[in-house]
Amino acid sequence: MVIHVLMAKLTRPKTKRGQARRAQILSAAEKVIGKSGFSTASIADITREANTALGTFYIYFSSKEEVFHELVLEMGRTTRAMVAGAIAKTPDRLSAERAGLEAFLRFVTERPALYRIVEEARFVDPDAYRDYFNGFGAAYSAGLSEAEKRGEVSPGDPEIRAWALMGMAKALGDRYVLWGDTPDITHVVDEAHKLICQGLQP
Repeated sequence: MVIHVLMAKLTRPKTKRGQARRAQILSAAEKVIGKSGFSTASIADITREANTALGTFYIYFSSKEEVFHELVLEMGRTTRAMVAGAIAKTPDRLSAERAGLEAFLRFVTERPALYRIVEEARFVDPDAYRDYFNGFGAAYSAGLSEAEKRGEVSPGDPEIRAWALMGMAKALGDRYVLWGDTPDITHVVDEAHKLICQGLQP
């Protein structure tokens, strides 16, 4: 992982034109790898999608592995920022749970290829995969701990709860976004939120 980070720093462009070209290649990689899978996708496929020369790829990235790693980081940065924005103005933690879940599922709807890339990272880049979920889990756990102190949720182990709720969001993303043709996100979120708030107890 350290090698990937160092390479990314060395190849990150300083000009706006370079940044735009790098972003263009990343966007193309997201589409190609998200559709075909890491092993099947080639650098030639990515540059063809980006409408750029093969040699241009190596100005910004040293390998397909580095591009993949950067896409996993992008998913982590984007989802954390998006969920944080969605819950920022909610009045309490239970409302925040609903807003965060809906924001996540709608993000998966908009960028399913990036979501698939994170799933594939379990095998292609295990360190990035663990970092993605550990980072999300730590922030989630901290939020639940603070909510418990404010009396907004019942007492409990915030880490276990965080990972259980993350597991719910992940499974719902698979079933009702990636596998569903026309998902009713509002209905899915409503049902999941009732479970979060009330549990299964009659």
